[in-house]
Amino acid sequence: MYPEKISETSKGVYIIAATPFTDSGELDLDSCDSLTDFYLDKGVTGFTILGMMGEAPKLTEAETLAVMDRVLGRIDGRVPVVVGVSHASNRHVERLAKTAMDQGAAGVMLAPVANLKTDEQVYHYFATMARLLGPDIPICLQDFPQVTGVHMSVGVILQLIDDFPQVVMLKHEDFPGMRKLSELRTQSADAGRRRISILVGNGGLFLPQEMLRGADGAMTGFAYPEMLVQACALFDQGRADEAEDLYNLYLPLLRHEFQYGLGLALRKETLRRRGAIRSAYVRRPGPVLGAIDMAELGRLIERQAQALRERGL
Repeated sequence: MYPEKISETSKGVYIIAATPFTDSGELDLDSCDSLTDFYLDKGVTGFTILGMMGEAPKLTEAETLAVMDRVLGRIDGRVPVVVGVSHASNRHVERLAKTAMDQGAAGVMLAPVANLKTDEQVYHYFATMARLLGPDIPICLQDFPQVTGVHMSVGVILQLIDDFPQVVMLKHEDFPGMRKLSELRTQSADAGRRRISILVGNGGLFLPQEMLRGADGAMTGFAYPEMLVQACALFDQGRADEAEDLYNLYLPLLRHEFQYGLGLALRKETLRRRGAIRSAYVRRPGPVLGAIDMAELGRLIERQAQALRERGL
């Protein structure tokens, strides 16, 4: 049973799934199962696997295929899965994307390759990839210049939307990028353009503001996905103040987890403490938490738990 493909109307929380390893750095497929079950239990709308937070560049091709097969099999069509296929090789992108779709993925996420400096170069790259993948594979554009070093202008994104119907989603992760989000929505509406789904990243750090500016949900990996799910549902119901009040209870821990360089280790350690994975190992090169880091995280988790208890949550 395959779920519907992602589309312009996709919304909610597409969790960016971590990739679990053992303490010795080997792929832990049993923890892939438990982590998948954890995310499903928290009510996520969909998954995004093999993204940057999923340490995809650190996996061998065999490991990439093993993770994809395991997660897609575990989910078994219950929710849509977007597969990250970004790679320096166009042929690798094409092969992985078509394999993912054959196995039941709902779409693919694609970031620009490095060293694209002009709007023309950015457009040409994505146009080439859209033609290579064909009209039947829905594409989520990943706009994450802090990591890719590539700036995707509003004009280029709108041109890609106009020219390629398979571009149905944007993972909005520019920083700061809220003005870009507003401009995308305003310029699209003013010109009568096709409206695509926009899901936001950056750990959810600006989620309330981004939802009010026209985002449709989140595509990020905060270790308390139930908050993202509940907050996005409240925004969707027009209950913005309630959504922001809930969000604010988690903000100290969310902000702490967002730290560049250390954030993935904090996220995986939190997932380990919540019983979702057996080891918090981050593949090298990657961050390692020290004793102070661990104690600090524990204090923030306990303070958050206390704040939730005080409000009967």
